[in-house]
Amino acid sequence: MRAAVIYSYGTPDVLQVAEVAAPEIKPDQLLVKVFASSVNPIEWKMRKGMLKLLTGSDFPMILGFDVSGEVMATGNQVTRFKSGDRVYARMDQLTGGAYAQYAAVSEKVAALKPTNMTHEQAAAVPLAGMTALQALRDEGQIQAGQKVLINGASGGVGTYAVQIAKVLGAAEVTGVCSGKNSELVRRLGADRVIDYTQADFTKGDTRYDIVFDVVGDRSLSDCKSVLQPQGIYVTTQPYPGNYLKSFLSALLPGQKYRVILLKSKREDLDYLTQQIESGKIESVIDQTYSLEQIAKAHTHGETEHTIGKNVISITDHE
Repeated sequence: MRAAVIYSYGTPDVLQVAEVAAPEIKPDQLLVKVFASSVNPIEWKMRKGMLKLLTGSDFPMILGFDVSGEVMATGNQVTRFKSGDRVYARMDQLTGGAYAQYAAVSEKVAALKPTNMTHEQAAAVPLAGMTALQALRDEGQIQAGQKVLINGASGGVGTYAVQIAKVLGAAEVTGVCSGKNSELVRRLGADRVIDYTQADFTKGDTRYDIVFDVVGDRSLSDCKSVLQPQGIYVTTQPYPGNYLKSFLSALLPGQKYRVILLKSKREDLDYLTQQIESGKIESVIDQTYSLEQIAKAHTHGETEHTIGKNVISITDHE
């Protein structure tokens, strides 16, 4: 099969499309013909070697976590899927494996693909959509009627977070993004938009129940004055120091500091599918690349100015 592999850490140029053996599935896995994947920051951070303490040096590596495609075969312990099913998932292997024509996907993390999405649209959802859902619902403990601010509202996680906050009952959602993306963020459901090039949201008068800092460029200290006394600050940055802050805040009264560490859950994908099929959540696609353009897709992703998600169309499909 064709796959985008790396033989060493480095710049986007280390990504090479090569012929490699198709994966062999375990009893609890699905062999999925991958129609589409997407680019997430964790993947280009892995490629650069920023996570080498976790990923090691067992090359070649196939990166990529998001997958949307068709089940070609199932392990003998699989009960929920059959050949021909269209599924999507956030793969739970250490380095992923989705940048390939075929992937071995654990049954426990797979869900039926939304019927009203293309594979490219569906492939954008799992990692970013579940991150937004778990950040707001589990870490932010969002309640109906609350005020929520999303810092980085036009990016991959942010575009889903704006929509999910409204689905979960937020009375007012404020999106922070550049002015050129304000209309998009409003269309996705934001009640207010702050252009970060013109105003600093931490200097405003509004107090929020949840501040979800998707981009990770503002600290809880920055946000204290715009967070309710019992408000919750959630960051996507899983650094040791942030976990320490989270632990300490749990011991003390007042504002809380939380770190979102994504857990792949089939139940969460099923929930997102329901919202997508009911028209409440959509994917925002910036650029679509072929597998041969994977280096270009990573280069674009590293600018950190992607609007929504960059997706990879891997295998021809209807």
